[in-house]
Amino acid sequence: MATAPNTDSRRWVALGLLATAQFIVVLDASIVNVALPSIGADLEFSQDNLPWVINAYVLAFGGFLLLGGRMADLLGRRRIFIAGLLLFALASLLGGLAESEGQLIAARALQGLGGALLSPAALSIVTTTFREGSDRNRALGVWGAVAGSGGAAGVLLGGILTESLGWEWVLFVNVPIGIAAAILAPRLLEESRSAAQARSFDLAGALSVTAGLSLLVYVLVDANDAGWGSTQTILLGAVSAALLLAFVLIERGSRAPLVPFAIFRLRTLSAANLIGLLTGASLFSMFFFISLYMQQVLGYGPLKAGLAYLPLAGMIIVSAGIASQLVTRWGIKPVTVVGMVSVAAGLVWYSQVSTDGTYLGDLLFPSLLAAVGLGFVFVPMTIASVTGVRDDDVGLASGLINTSQQLGGALGLAILATVATSRTEEVMAASRGAPEALRGALTEGFQSAFATGAAFAALGTIVALVLLRRRDGLDTPLPAAAAVVPIGPVAAEVSDS
Repeated sequence: MATAPNTDSRRWVALGLLATAQFIVVLDASIVNVALPSIGADLEFSQDNLPWVINAYVLAFGGFLLLGGRMADLLGRRRIFIAGLLLFALASLLGGLAESEGQLIAARALQGLGGALLSPAALSIVTTTFREGSDRNRALGVWGAVAGSGGAAGVLLGGILTESLGWEWVLFVNVPIGIAAAILAPRLLEESRSAAQARSFDLAGALSVTAGLSLLVYVLVDANDAGWGSTQTILLGAVSAALLLAFVLIERGSRAPLVPFAIFRLRTLSAANLIGLLTGASLFSMFFFISLYMQQVLGYGPLKAGLAYLPLAGMIIVSAGIASQLVTRWGIKPVTVVGMVSVAAGLVWYSQVSTDGTYLGDLLFPSLLAAVGLGFVFVPMTIASVTGVRDDDVGLASGLINTSQQLGGALGLAILATVATSRTEEVMAASRGAPEALRGALTEGFQSAFATGAAFAALGTIVALVLLRRRDGLDTPLPAAAAVVPIGPVAAEVSDS
């Protein structure tokens, strides 16, 4: 298997390229939010179809991540990374040139597919480039700082581009970045792929898991509109469950499975994915409801709402850098626990927002606390997700943690949106639909959503306390024979939590 670039300076330049690529993937999950009203007016979207500008991206991204990660292992990580970049850039160009709602939704789905190819490939290249220990922790600190701030930066950049150049530029901006990164990649990254895996491809497993995950994400993002107890939600949920069960059965009988289930014997990896699911459920939805609160209750415009995220984005960058150093000194477990507690506390603080709130009194300080939590969780969680994983399986591990976060985000948004809507409708019913009660009703709905998000974060804290091990992530060199935990029928882990 080819190794990563040898010189230290070249490795860090390569990391900058990989982190930039991940940044635009995260950015595009949020950058379109602010532009939605302009898009709807320009392309004459129906109100029902407008959310699919976002949902199409999330659906393709979440559904294909696991497949993209395994393709990187089997076909070449640099090759899949470049293919994902070019597909992402092409889809962005097509989206900016779209003249109908169908064209834009299709382009956004294609963007999500490109992101699902490049994101796990990029993380797996980082993992194989930097050895486990302080170097990898520092690298993933940079990765976490850049990627973690992408969601907040997307809202700001979306507001600036929409108001100054037009909504098309929230998509066009990706084109030169994607092409430039694809040109630089062969110069900075060396090819690597799994040496041990058979070259055969598990087509049945790939089809069943991709269809099952895509359908599951669809059920979650559409549940609030269709209704949790609707025939559509129940039927499609059952089909998704059947597809995922079929995937498990296919993998158990496959000689070269897409997902060797022995990887889940790595306790730290399994814990990281569960924490990733709960972090996505609590924090990713936070951005959505903060934006709605600022615009629907406080009356902020798109640009002002975007600027309000600047302190949050800055604190994520700072806290992620600190977290990478603390993991090396203290290990994954204490840093993650502190992070999850900070997230929960920030969301509890957010649940106190008021109808006549102010930025300084209601938003700034809880956003800084939540940002510290995000940096302190995202970095150790990413490190944990690849700790002890063989180089042959790092693409799979990268796809798994990304999939966990995306499913968590979709699940959290579906649940929190239902909670917020239900509370708002209760308050409006009690006021007999009085228009002057709307702002208060919306505020109470957002309060309930933030409180529910805090409960997810609290559950994540418990998972971190119980499942993570104290020594994981510490910068203590292991004997060569113990540097990588074996994955196979006799693999086992000893708890020292």
